[in-house]
Amino acid sequence: MPTAKYLTPEGKKQLEDKLQYLKTVKRPEVVKKIGLAREFGDLSENSEYDAAKDEQAVIEGQIAEIENTLLNAVVVKKSSIDTSKVSVGTTVKLYDEEFDEEVEYKIVGSDESDPKKGLISNESPVGSALIGNNVGTMVVVNTPNGEVRYKILSITV
Repeated sequence: MPTAKYLTPEGKKQLEDKLQYLKTVKRPEVVKKIGLAREFGDLSENSEYDAAKDEQAVIEGQIAEIENTLLNAVVVKKSSIDTSKVSVGTTVKLYDEEFDEEVEYKIVGSDESDPKKGLISNESPVGSALIGNNVGTMVVVNTPNGEVRYKILSITV
């Protein structure tokens, strides 16, 4: 059974906006490209037509994927988040032993993950190691670069 896909309300809104853009802007653009390419004649040797059809397939795939995600996602509402332990939707302040520094991450679903912005997936090595732990807990994360140790300093929404 696949792992549930989690979204924050912000992540759901971003996906809905992207879906709207793909349906109302990108889809009509590619339909127009296909129409123009058809005017060039023989479709069997028409690279513009082939490229436009390929682009259409990509866009339709993205639309289907986003619709499926939105249909099956669990939206985590701030009011239902328990800050006594790390979960999707919480912001976690950690002490990184190796670098002797504090770091902060927001735990989000995989579709929202953006490590550069401090948004880490609940399915990532760090995110999955943190899930379910409390303030004061020392968490050991096995990463591709070796073992990393974090102490959980705070959990907020």
